[in-house]
Amino acid sequence: MEKVTIRFARRLRQLRRKRKLTQEELACLAGIDYKHLQRLESKNPSASTLATLEKLAKAFKMPLSKFLNF
Repeated sequence: MEKVTIRFARRLRQLRRKRKLTQEELACLAGIDYKHLQRLESKNPSASTLATLEKLAKAFKMPLSKFLNF
C-alpha cells in the first residue's frame, strides 16, 4: 500500500499543475515557505502540519475535506 505522504504529494502536484501555478506562486498564495512546498511535493515528502494543510486548501479555494480527498 502506498504511503499517505506520497499520495498527498501527488495530489498536491496535480492540483497545482491543474491551476497552472508554479511552486513559488502556490507557496506565496498559501503563505508558506517555497522550500517546504518543494519537500511536500518531492518523491520522499515530509509530513505536514494541519495548519499548513489548511493554508494550502485556502490557497486552492476549497474546503480542507475536499483538498484531502485523495
